[in-house]
Amino acid sequence: MAEAALAPADTKSDAGSATAVLRQTMVERQLRTFDVTDIPLLRQFLNAPREIFLPHDLAPLAYSDLPLVLKSEEGRRTRHLLPPLILARLLQGAAIRESDRVLDIGGGTGYAAAIEAGVAKEVVALESDARLAATAKSYLGALGVGNVRVEVGPLANGVPAAAPFDVIIVQGAVEDGLDALFAQLTDNGRLIAIARADAESGWAATLFERSGGKPAGARALFDASAPVLEGFEKALGFVF
Repeated sequence: MAEAALAPADTKSDAGSATAVLRQTMVERQLRTFDVTDIPLLRQFLNAPREIFLPHDLAPLAYSDLPLVLKSEEGRRTRHLLPPLILARLLQGAAIRESDRVLDIGGGTGYAAAIEAGVAKEVVALESDARLAATAKSYLGALGVGNVRVEVGPLANGVPAAAPFDVIIVQGAVEDGLDALFAQLTDNGRLIAIARADAESGWAATLFERSGGKPAGARALFDASAPVLEGFEKALGFVF
């Protein structure tokens, strides 16, 4: 396992003990029953205190299988968070290795990056919302996760200055706009996102690979849906 793997969360306090039980239940009843079998990855989910990455009103739902929505101080929706079981299957599908550099797209307050940091060499987390990015830096620092670099910018642009990446994880659905991210993959690199093959197809977690300097096909891994991330919407065409 990577050196930045999270240590087991504190279980000495009553609150710590209670959340540890909830994490164990999540891993056993949600992740394992959804065909998540990667042991190092499961260990990361078992150790990562998701509640600290959430505002107080969402913390009681940290280990539920519900999608959660982060909002700005004005009440505007800023980021939809994937349920842990969907996130776990995405990460397992990406087959992250200890030597891999990972680009995490739209990860909100850093929970996904904390998980990825324990199974990868390095993670660059890109968030378009500066407030969420600052929160992610704070939370990751508090947990002692030292191999995550948080960047702020348009999600579809990626982080070309830090490329290339072995794996790119898109934390949501995409309709279009992946070209810049593909250009930042290593040869034989993998990009995983929720997508669909065409307008008639259903949404699915989809693994894209690059070979010979260009996209080398896509493979649907499992059915999944999520809101389309900003910057990845399909451009509307004119109808005459």
